[in-house]
Amino acid sequence: MTEEPVNVNEFRELARQALPKMYYDFYTGGAEDQYTLKENEEAFRRIIIQPRILRNVRSIDLSTTVLGYNISMPVMIAPTSLQKLANPEGEIATARAASACNTIMVLSTSSTYSLEEVAACCDAIRFFQLYVYKRRDISAKLVQRAENNGYKAIVLTVDSPRLGRREADVKNKLVVPPLKNLEGLLPTKFVSDEKGSGLAALASGTLDASFCWEDITWLKSITNLPILIKGVLTREDARKALEVGVDGMIVSNHGGRQLDYSPATISVLEEVVDAVGGKVPVLVDGGIQRGTDIFKAMALGAQAVLVGRAVVYGLAAKGEKGVNRVLEMLKEELELTMVLSGCCSVKEISRSHVRTKHDQQLRSML
Repeated sequence: MTEEPVNVNEFRELARQALPKMYYDFYTGGAEDQYTLKENEEAFRRIIIQPRILRNVRSIDLSTTVLGYNISMPVMIAPTSLQKLANPEGEIATARAASACNTIMVLSTSSTYSLEEVAACCDAIRFFQLYVYKRRDISAKLVQRAENNGYKAIVLTVDSPRLGRREADVKNKLVVPPLKNLEGLLPTKFVSDEKGSGLAALASGTLDASFCWEDITWLKSITNLPILIKGVLTREDARKALEVGVDGMIVSNHGGRQLDYSPATISVLEEVVDAVGGKVPVLVDGGIQRGTDIFKAMALGAQAVLVGRAVVYGLAAKGEKGVNRVLEMLKEELELTMVLSGCCSVKEISRSHVRTKHDQQLRSML
């Protein structure tokens, strides 16, 4: 591909050309049959946009706020691990692109630059994604370091008591580079065996499978930062999350990398939003490839979306410039979708702007 990419899928192809197969498979792959991975994207295609005509759309405002932080568009960078596998500048390049585009980056615990290095590289608004380890003191130290280095929130991943079976990584015998945030706290190099990848070995040896709702109280006791939980897929869990006092939720199935045949995130977003009832912000990730996808998520109640793979494709293809271009591309596509749908600001995007498969079934019964 010699021309400049004009959409995220073309960045994906550039990433495929640039990366060794092991690394490309790591970023693109999902769990087992990859049903959920594929469904994350397919479910967006079943949602129809219902535009409003003859609206004054001369001036468009894409800005919004998340936890009180102003961002230029309702698009954040999802926590994505091992970014040095995509580009030597890894999370540093991604953070700088987030800063340039005035949005929020969520840094993964499993980053290949330390949270201190990322904090020092630019003035991006940063959240820190957290796993809870069998040794709780390690998780506590990570939270304290994040707070001391200007991170604005903790994003607690709650869908990973064990790692999902990612068969491409098993076949490729994925080798995990040193995880900078865990240096001096845990062994940072794990090798694969006949049962799984190096990343699976790391997870099974360190993650706390006993962590449960009652333990949110412990996490709240060790930080003053707001806590969002990432991995909510049902109204029941959304209500429970409110009961334990979280500050926000991310509707997520880990990009289809954990439990296969779990629902596509966009298909359960409205259920979670309704259960939350506006008490805390609800964000969503998974399968977002277009500005139209962002628009659909906003119409179903998301305050913002998070993108992960698309950012890595840009990083692999063109480094910081590529991440910047991916974010700007999504922003431009969203702006065009808003213009053509008759919305001047993200606040004007409403449920009436989309028709889901369920809506269509109801109409057919009338």
